Amino acid sequence: MDITRLIGIAIIVCIATLLMRQIKPEFSLYILLVGAIIMVIYILSSFTPIFVTINEIIDRTGINSELFEIIFKIIGVGYLVEFGVGICNDTGNSSIGDKLTLGGKVLILLMSLPIITSLFEIIVGIL
Repeated sequence: MDITRLIGIAIIVCIATLLMRQIKPEFSLYILLVGAIIMVIYILSSFTPIFVTINEIIDRTGINSELFEIIFKIIGVGYLVEFGVGICNDTGNSSIGDKLTLGGKVLILLMSLPIITSLFEIIVGIL
């Protein structure tokens, strides 16, 4: 991922949003959303080397791949919630963003239960 491209996209979106607020304020949110989606797609394209490395680790160590899947899902939920909260805050709806944060934390806790269970099984097995 080229960070200069990402910064360039961010600056262009910010300037376009500012200009649109002066002309047609109702369209500035659409520009913001489209720009954010373009940035997220660009960022997601950089995940391939990460997945390749994780698969190599799984193959070499024999660790249960389901645990890594859960971890990636948790990371994804965290990023999506942060993205949604940012949009809520940008539109002046911070109270909705707070509820979204709470929902994301509860979902992450629920998703992490299999990992917590596996950890306790390992600890009990050691004792």
